[in-house]
Amino acid sequence: MNQANGNHSDVASALRAAVVDTTASMSRGPSRGAPPPELGPLAKSIAGEKVDPAISTIVVAGAARLAEFLLIIVSGFAVQLGYVYPHEGMPVIYPVAIVTGAVLAILAFQSADSYSPHGLRSYGRQIGKLAVAWLGVFAILALGAFLLKLGDAFSRVWMALWFLAGLAALTAFRIAMASMVRRWTRSGRLERRAVIVGGGDRAAELIEAIKASPDTDIRICGIFDDRSDDRSPPVVAGFPKLGNIDQLVEFARRTRVDLLIVTLPITAEERLLEFLKKLWVLPVDIRLSAHTNRLRFRPRSYSYIGNVPFIDIFDKPITDWDFVVKWLFDRVIGSALLLLALPVMAIVAIAIKLDSRGPVLFRQKRYGFNNELIEVFKFRSMYVDQCDSTASKLVTKGDPRVTRVGRFIRKTSLDELPQLFNVLRGELSLVGPRPHALQAKAAERLYDEVVDGYFARHKVKPGITGWAQINGWRGETDTPEKIQRRVECDLYYIENWSVLFDLYILAMTPISLLSKTESAY
Repeated sequence: MNQANGNHSDVASALRAAVVDTTASMSRGPSRGAPPPELGPLAKSIAGEKVDPAISTIVVAGAARLAEFLLIIVSGFAVQLGYVYPHEGMPVIYPVAIVTGAVLAILAFQSADSYSPHGLRSYGRQIGKLAVAWLGVFAILALGAFLLKLGDAFSRVWMALWFLAGLAALTAFRIAMASMVRRWTRSGRLERRAVIVGGGDRAAELIEAIKASPDTDIRICGIFDDRSDDRSPPVVAGFPKLGNIDQLVEFARRTRVDLLIVTLPITAEERLLEFLKKLWVLPVDIRLSAHTNRLRFRPRSYSYIGNVPFIDIFDKPITDWDFVVKWLFDRVIGSALLLLALPVMAIVAIAIKLDSRGPVLFRQKRYGFNNELIEVFKFRSMYVDQCDSTASKLVTKGDPRVTRVGRFIRKTSLDELPQLFNVLRGELSLVGPRPHALQAKAAERLYDEVVDGYFARHKVKPGITGWAQINGWRGETDTPEKIQRRVECDLYYIENWSVLFDLYILAMTPISLLSKTESAY
């Protein structure tokens, strides 16, 4: 590859493709039928520590911009209503000036680096910067009014009061924001918890480079390496080796890990692929260290932590603002759907009670995001003494365990409606890979024994409906091909998620339920 013209995105794409395309030949991690690898005492201790959920610095900065934009707008209109309106009414020139001033202010604050984590964390010097920038905005507005010969159209008292009110609001907001950001920083919510994959000298050089970089958000938890202690020391640059790669997968299931940094050189292709084939199923960012690589690409081809360059291999799906949008989508649309579905759910509940004895709802343990166990609600469709909580035996056509009402609600998927409560509890999404029962099988084999890379579908929160379901891959999975196709659809959804995609799947779900019922019973 030519050093001048090479682009690391080609390398990253090739690695991703190699990992996904060769999962059939990967050395498999432990399946659900086997116990997970035992963590060492230190790894177990770290994994057992209480860790708060992460907060995206991108979302925090964006929320701060929006809040300050609204504060400036509100202060401007408040002064206009209090001082200008009684004398002049509501001339349109004032709203134009207010919105223009708010836009200029946010651009000025951004130029002053006021929305970086450091800028949001400290308010002493930042308030001074904001005051200077805010004064500069008014200087620009005054100059614009002079050049456009609009000086007499504005009240000078209004301008002065808006300046003071806006400055007071911004100052109060910055003090409150700095207090929150400091608290989140102390609790680790604004940090990225990182694990180094691969030890030795390369790991030591990388750790020292990260430590030397200013204002990074990385907290290194430890090192995992398959090599023995004589080739990979038990302690590197002050950080302990916590286990091997199989143990890393279990470690990342037990505690929050945001970033995996692989220290292997890009030339170690075989070993690199061996690592990635085990790690790509985790819902984390995976980066390849380029700090000591002799092969150099264009500077813009890298991502950076501080001053340290990295090659992006895998990204955690649905993060930052995408996560916020999907959270709002689930809560708002989910609440609306639940209200609409309540009459139907009441009728189904009465029918179940009249048809057979036992509770209306059936609770079943399933695997959720990152293999976490969740309890999913369903309407009971089987006789109470024959319910299968682990789905060790899948329902087949004419299954005698299913009640009369159960056959109908299973075929129409009305039995899934109580999962709207799981959505509002944050355990499920409206749209996503369907959560499978613990012992669900295809051709008498557990799903993850049939499909390599099966757990990659758990990189996002599971859903009530999904891309696989509207493409006909719902119901019985009596052959390996059926679960293989379902997983392929799930991975396609994860890679191509968007709000419009979710809306399309939701809109197509009723049509699919009516037209593709041959496998649902």
